[in-house]
Amino acid sequence: MSRKTMLILFATGAALTLAGTALSQARHGARGGDAALIRSAMSAAPLSVSRDATIIEMGANGHMRTVRRGSNGFTCMADSPATPGPDPMCMDANAMAWATAWMGHSTPPPNTVGLMYMLAGGTDASNVDPYSEHPARGAPWVHTGAHVMVVGSASLLSGYPSGPHPDTSRPYVMWAGTPYAHLMIPIR
Repeated sequence: MSRKTMLILFATGAALTLAGTALSQARHGARGGDAALIRSAMSAAPLSVSRDATIIEMGANGHMRTVRRGSNGFTCMADSPATPGPDPMCMDANAMAWATAWMGHSTPPPNTVGLMYMLAGGTDASNVDPYSEHPARGAPWVHTGAHVMVVGSASLLSGYPSGPHPDTSRPYVMWAGTPYAHLMIPIR
């Protein structure tokens, strides 16, 4: 999934463009219906979170459709079959506001910490360009497997490595120096 999708829910990303995500989510739904979307979206987070989360699907028109209403403040989105790896994601309301700002190229809410899960895997992405959809010739591209993301707190990022070639087996900062800088925490 392109980085735009990601994160939509990071994404993945996590994690990830909006039109591509909409198309891929529509294709995913067509293959297995809402039940398949729900299963995929729920795989992004622990069952204790995803069981009561709202499940959404990005429509071909770029609008989100609620597949299932939740009650715990988390929103989950299914894997995009148009991307090379699994990238379903699940996020709290603060992370959703952050992702919405990222997708809209606007400034995320300041000092509003959010949590995003991508436990089913992650996507390949630029660690320095929040809008890169594929690596430029010779540009570094990183892969982070199952991870959790903490967004919305610049002070939290202090002391963690960043840059184009992070060690993705350890916590690191993605998109440092941008309004979308966030902490990536690998799970496995």
